[in-house]
Amino acid sequence: MSEQLDRDDIVTNPSGNRHLRDVVAADVSRRHVLGGSLGVAAVAFLAGAPAAQASPPAATTTDVVAGKGGRRRPLMGFAAIPVSTDDDVHVPEGYTADVLIPWGTPVHSDGPRWKKNASNSSREQAVQVGYNHDGQHFFPFDTRGRMKSRGGRHDDHGAGLLVLNNEYTDPSLLTTDGMEKVTLEKVRKHQHAVGVTVIAIEQKKDGGWTHTDSAFNRRVHANTPVVFSGPAARDPRLQAKTPSRGTMANCAMGDTPWGTYVTCEENWADYFGSADTAHTPTEEKKRYGIEPGASFYSWEKADARFDTDKDPNEQYRWGWCVEIDPFDPDHTPVKRTALGRVKHENAHFSTSRGRVVAYTGDDQNGEYIYKFVSRRPWRVARGMGRSPLDEGTLYVAKFHEDGTGTWLPLVFGQGPLTEKNGWKDQGDVLVRTRRAADAVGATPMDRPEWIKENPLTGQLYVTLTNGTSGPTPANPREKNVYGHILRWTERHDDKTGTEFDWDIFVLAGDPTKDPAVDINGDAFGSPDGLYFDPEGRLWIATDVSNSKQLLKEYENLGNNAMLCADPRTREIRRFLTGPKGAEITGITGTADRRNLFVNIQHPGEATKAIGEPTPAAPQAVSSWPDHDPAGRPRSATVVIRRKDGGIVGT
Repeated sequence: MSEQLDRDDIVTNPSGNRHLRDVVAADVSRRHVLGGSLGVAAVAFLAGAPAAQASPPAATTTDVVAGKGGRRRPLMGFAAIPVSTDDDVHVPEGYTADVLIPWGTPVHSDGPRWKKNASNSSREQAVQVGYNHDGQHFFPFDTRGRMKSRGGRHDDHGAGLLVLNNEYTDPSLLTTDGMEKVTLEKVRKHQHAVGVTVIAIEQKKDGGWTHTDSAFNRRVHANTPVVFSGPAARDPRLQAKTPSRGTMANCAMGDTPWGTYVTCEENWADYFGSADTAHTPTEEKKRYGIEPGASFYSWEKADARFDTDKDPNEQYRWGWCVEIDPFDPDHTPVKRTALGRVKHENAHFSTSRGRVVAYTGDDQNGEYIYKFVSRRPWRVARGMGRSPLDEGTLYVAKFHEDGTGTWLPLVFGQGPLTEKNGWKDQGDVLVRTRRAADAVGATPMDRPEWIKENPLTGQLYVTLTNGTSGPTPANPREKNVYGHILRWTERHDDKTGTEFDWDIFVLAGDPTKDPAVDINGDAFGSPDGLYFDPEGRLWIATDVSNSKQLLKEYENLGNNAMLCADPRTREIRRFLTGPKGAEITGITGTADRRNLFVNIQHPGEATKAIGEPTPAAPQAVSSWPDHDPAGRPRSATVVIRRKDGGIVGT
C-alpha cells in the first residue's frame, strides 16, 4: 500500500487495549513459542542488549526442498544484488525483468492508446489499465476447467488472466494540469483509474510475455455497479442516496479455492470530505479516519457521493473485501460483509477441516489481525448455491505473553457484544468491526499488512510495516521505523480453531543504526508484500515511505526492494531494487516457478530526498519505465525470468 499521506504514521489505536510490545516485554525469558524458544537474538534485544546470533529453527521433513537422493538443497541460488538509488529495476545476473501492462495500456487491442501528456479522457481511462498497480494474482486459463477460446498455449502456466489492483492516483500525474481546479471530468478520470484490471496475458516463444485480447478483459472501477451480501447487507447505514457502485483504495487481494479474486479496500476514508469544516465527526467516523474538511483527493467537490454532509451513508459502503469472478465478464462484484469493515490490506485464503478460512490485516497503527471461518464446508455451501464467505465467524487475534494466542469471536450476543452494550445485531458488529475488536480486547499491532501461508508448513506470516507512535509491538525500540515480520502456527494444525502459537521471524532495519535488528543477510525496512512460491521461498517486498526513503534511518537502504528469504535458516537476500519513488508490491508467480510477476507502484511520486513532480515537470523524480523526455512515470508489472529458463530464485 502507499504511504503518500503518512496518515498511518500518525493515527494510533484509541481502544486502550494492551499492545503486543507490552505483552512481549512482560516475559522475555518465555519459551512457549514456535520451535520451543523465542531465539537467543530475540531475547537479547528484548532485554535491551545487542542481538546475538540466533539459531535457525529445526527443519521438518516438509520444510525442505529435496535434491537428488533426498538431500536438502539450498532454496536460494542467486547472488544478492546491492542497494540502488538510480531510476531503474535491477535483478541478479542471469535474470531479466521485462515491463508488462503499464498504466494506460488499452485493455483491448482496438481501445484508445495511452497519451504521454495525460490527456486521455475519463471514458478512455475506463478501458485502459488502471493506475498504481498493487496486489495481483495470475489465473491460468485451465483454472476451473476454463480454456482459452482462441489459439495459444493451454498449459498451466503459459497463458491466463492477470488480475491486479489499481490502488490510488497521483493528482500531479494523472491529468495534464493536476487537480488545482477540480472538475467532474477530472474526478471521473481518477475514479476510472482505480479499482481492478482483468487482462489476458500469454508467454511468447522467446519466453517473454505479452497481453492479448480476450472476452474476459475488463476494468472494475469506482463507478462499476456492485452488490452487498452477508449479515450487514441490509444494514440501514449501507442504504445511501445512490445505487451501490464501485471499489477503490484496492491494496492487496486473495484468491479463493473456487477460483475467484477478492480485492481489499484499504485507505477508502481518504476520499471522503465535506465543505463544513466546523462539523464535528462522530466517534464512529473518527475511528475510521473520517475528518471534517476537504479530502486529499477532492472528489467531494465535484461528486456529492463523497461529501459526508450530502450523503452521510456512502462512507459505510467502503472498507470491505470484494469478490470478482475473473472468468465471467458479466459478473457483478460482491462486497462480502461477513469479513468485516476495516482498512483491509489483503485476504489470504486457506482451507481446514473442509472449511474456508480467510486472514486479513487492518493496515493502520494500532489495529488488528482478523480471520474468518466459514460455517459450512466450502464445497457444501457452494453446492447449496450459497457463498462460503457469507456465513461464518469473524475472529480477531489476541497475543499472549507466553507465545500463545487466542482468536476472539466477534459475534453479536457473545461477550461484550450485546444489546445491553449498544450492539444491535451481527450486521452492526460487522459495520463497526474496529469497535467490536476494541470491545473484546484484541491486541493492537503495528500496521498489519500482508498475510501469507508457507505451503510446506502451514505457518502464517504477517508483515508489520512500521510504527511511529511510540515503542513497537514485540520489541523495546522507542520507535519502530523499520517494521518486522511475525508468524504463527494454528494449534493442532486446525485453522478453524481458536488457539495458536507465535514468534518473531525477523526484526527489520539497518543494523548500523539499530543494534536490535536481527537480519541474517541483507538489510531492509518497512516490509509490506509477501509471497510464498510452491517450494517455500518467502518473497518480501518493501514499502518505505517517500517521506523517509534515503533519509536518516533509511539513508543506507536505497530504493524499495524485493528480497528472498529461506524460512528454515532465516537467511535473506536482496533480489530486486526498484526505480526512484516507487514501492515494490504484488508478487505472484506461475505454477512452474519460472516466472515471477512483480508490480512497480508509484514511480516518480514525490519524495523528500529527491523532489516533487508537477504537471509542468512530471519527471522531476522518475521517468520509469519509458524514460521518454516528453512522457511521465507509469506504474507497471514486470515479469522476472531466468535467462536459461530455470526456476526463479535458484
